[in-house]
Amino acid sequence: MHPHDALAEIATLLERERASRYKSKAFRAAADAIAGLTDEELRDAASLRRRKGIGDSTFGVIQEALAGRVPSYLEDLRERAGGERVSALRALLRGDLHSHSDWSDGLTSIELMAAAGRALGHEYVALTDHSPRLRVANGLSPERLRAQREHVAAECRDGFTLLWGIEVDILDDGALDQEPDLLDELDVVVASAHSKLRMERAPMTRRLVEAASNPRVDVLGHVTGRLVEGSRGTRPQSTFDPRAVFEACAAHGVAVEINSRPERQDPPDELIDLALGIGCLFSIDSDAHAPGQLSLIDYGAERAERLGVPAERIVTTWPLERLREWTRRAG
Repeated sequence: MHPHDALAEIATLLERERASRYKSKAFRAAADAIAGLTDEELRDAASLRRRKGIGDSTFGVIQEALAGRVPSYLEDLRERAGGERVSALRALLRGDLHSHSDWSDGLTSIELMAAAGRALGHEYVALTDHSPRLRVANGLSPERLRAQREHVAAECRDGFTLLWGIEVDILDDGALDQEPDLLDELDVVVASAHSKLRMERAPMTRRLVEAASNPRVDVLGHVTGRLVEGSRGTRPQSTFDPRAVFEACAAHGVAVEINSRPERQDPPDELIDLALGIGCLFSIDSDAHAPGQLSLIDYGAERAERLGVPAERIVTTWPLERLREWTRRAG
């Protein structure tokens, strides 16, 4: 295989495993460093070692690929990924409504995220970078969000649509952290709480119900805010009245996100059961912050299938035209 392809695939699989971002970025940097080099240039080991972005591990991968072998590092990653179960529901998913680029706290460009979506066979992916108040995630001001539009439009080709969206922060009173008129222009609005997750039950319930009742909201993201594993440690779920929140979602046609990140597994199984009984729609999303993480929807699909969520109630199984009709429902 070509060394560039080997390096890029390693980066993708490391992202799926949620390995250290520095590790996956090192392999992407190495792939960028050798892009466009001729075979003769690649075989000039001394020059290659001096090239910025090439370290010991990436140099070894390049040498193995040049020798006509699948690099051993890549073989190990493939073996780990190949042992995971893929659900029947996964094949029905047409897209993903929650992803991030390096315009906010994602690791790579919009172009690479869109390319990964096309490679997975998605019909659509929504780019939903963060809103202004989430400064730690480099949230987008209205001006930056508007500037993103042309970059998103440029990736709509070859039967694939990159939707222009946002993961808008739910403020303490349930309002949304972006200009209302700008939210009206977007294709998809995912609303999530990122701060004061330990609010008392009554105000947190009012906060989430207010957001779910907002006609501009399409998806209620990682509703409990919990973390159950991973490098960030664990975090208990927020305390609120889930029945009230899910009834608001059902009444306003807002989808409850089944967040596929293994460290979130949000909502918990019992809350998915509750939302299902209330009549909610669902959106199985990756919450990807790197190209390889778009495939995390495998885990969300497995959970939804295990819990008996019908495909018809999952908006990310819908074709693009039907999805657009749903997101325009408030108008």
